[in-house]
Amino acid sequence: MATSPHLRDVIGFEPRPVETGHTTLFALRSDPRFSYCLFVPPGLVRPEAQPRLVVVVHGTGRSTAEARQSFADFARWTGCMILLPVFPAGILGDANRDGYKYLVEGDIRYDRILLDMVREVGETYGRDFRTFALAGYSGGGHFTHRFLLLHPDRLWAASIGAPGSVTLLDPGRDWWVGVRNTRAIFGHDVDLDAIRSVPVHLVVGDADLETWEITHRPGGRHWMVGANDAGRTRPERAERLRASFEAAGVNATLDIAPGVAHDEFKCLEYAKSFLGRIALSEP
Repeated sequence: MATSPHLRDVIGFEPRPVETGHTTLFALRSDPRFSYCLFVPPGLVRPEAQPRLVVVVHGTGRSTAEARQSFADFARWTGCMILLPVFPAGILGDANRDGYKYLVEGDIRYDRILLDMVREVGETYGRDFRTFALAGYSGGGHFTHRFLLLHPDRLWAASIGAPGSVTLLDPGRDWWVGVRNTRAIFGHDVDLDAIRSVPVHLVVGDADLETWEITHRPGGRHWMVGANDAGRTRPERAERLRASFEAAGVNATLDIAPGVAHDEFKCLEYAKSFLGRIALSEP
């Protein structure tokens, strides 16, 4: 009787067991410098399940494990799988903690790294995650709104938490302050019609007023003319980003968390409420 070839010989690597709950940390096959973990409610691996995917991007402190725990009940409630990428600091040996926030660092394209992670997770679990929700706070808020500008067709929602610096939909300024030269850097222009189709949420604490970490200065790694023009504080910059979306016809809501300073997990509660409403209201 003929036997089937070993799956490893067919696909070129040893398939890993499908994990549920709090998974281990996996190196990305296409670039093992980067890794990710998941939270997968056990019922979502059944053949009849139709889970949606939510990606939660860490901030500068890379508190991935804590964010995963924060989203565990959300995942059970909404029937979503949670993917949490890890973008290590100093990936090019220069101690840079911020490269991923701007999507490009040297020859690394962090937007493509995330898309590879989404593809790999889909292959592992036998799902087609053509679209997913994206959320992030602080440094993750940097990443989220810039990914939205470049890949709106991949998102069913975006929640942007307290980014220290913002990229406005300004065709008169270069990246990262504006979007004039996205074709030169990323290979395509910003698709405003596609962005308008994505539900967008912003959140920031009204007491998030420290400026020492978010003020760009000449000679700094990410300094460019106009770097501080969106405002002095995170609330000012969040409002300026919301207004930029509004002026471009994008429906973006802004939650101001009363009495909250720069607190990731208090603000993520607002993100979960926003994403949960969408996840439960759409098939």
